[in-house]
Amino acid sequence: MKLFYAATSLQTLPAGHRFPMGKYEILRQRLAAELPQLQLQLADPASDGELALVHTPAYVQAVVRGELSASAQREIGFPWSEGMVERARRSVGATVSAARLAMQQGIAANLAGGTHHAYADKGSGFCVFNDVAVAARLLQTEVARQSKHVFQVAVIDLDVHQGNGTARIFRQDPSVFTLSMHGAKNFPFRKEQSDLDIDLPDGCTDGLYLSQLQAALAQLEARCSPDVVFYLAGADPHEGDRLGRLKLSFEGLQERDRMVFEWAWRKRVPLAMAMAGGYGKEIADTVQVQINTFSQALTAWERWQNQQP
Repeated sequence: MKLFYAATSLQTLPAGHRFPMGKYEILRQRLAAELPQLQLQLADPASDGELALVHTPAYVQAVVRGELSASAQREIGFPWSEGMVERARRSVGATVSAARLAMQQGIAANLAGGTHHAYADKGSGFCVFNDVAVAARLLQTEVARQSKHVFQVAVIDLDVHQGNGTARIFRQDPSVFTLSMHGAKNFPFRKEQSDLDIDLPDGCTDGLYLSQLQAALAQLEARCSPDVVFYLAGADPHEGDRLGRLKLSFEGLQERDRMVFEWAWRKRVPLAMAMAGGYGKEIADTVQVQINTFSQALTAWERWQNQQP
């Protein structure tokens, strides 16, 4: 199974910055040691043209040229640098590559990504460009060149924060179904409207979460027949996350992942995965959640290759 990534060494953050950039390198090292069946590949950067499938040209150019205002940089949460731009481009490119490969092999992944707070005309919440939105639009464009088929996309966003940017980008677009399960009282405090929003109470534990997910997947199946699924497998619903406010266990999150992969397999829908958020009080907890997710993904990928029932 192939994973695409953007080198985190590209972007240097100030000392004490609250975004845990170091988790990606720890994750890469552990994956190489513990799941050697996974192949890691550096992603190509997304081009201006690809980004413009979703983002306004003015916003893309402001990012690329370093013309973001101080307030725009504060909303994103990162200071501008050339490294920030390059990493953001490659993060989008990683999801694009994962989506294309998933169409061939059933499952592929971005080692980061899931930048679902980015809108068409601005970034927010540590998200510069919206990788899933760009990848979805690019797949739709490529399919449209080959046939008149309306390529249907489903986004299953299980980060603890609502995918507000994604919801807004695809608002009233019948070709993309957005599902977001998130903390009701968590960021963003002004929610957008997804096609299906599941608001969860603070302190939500495994039982309630998994029953809500089962019902959400049933609604998705009733309302959409996707040609591809983008899965945002956030680690931040974990009970040890400092920004999450939910109380899911390692086992509960593994079952969450298994349910999503099982749903996609049963419908034979290719799945491209992005990792989205994770801000553990102990960075090792976030990484462990992600290791568990990739283990579930690998099992699902092997099922696709063997076409097991």
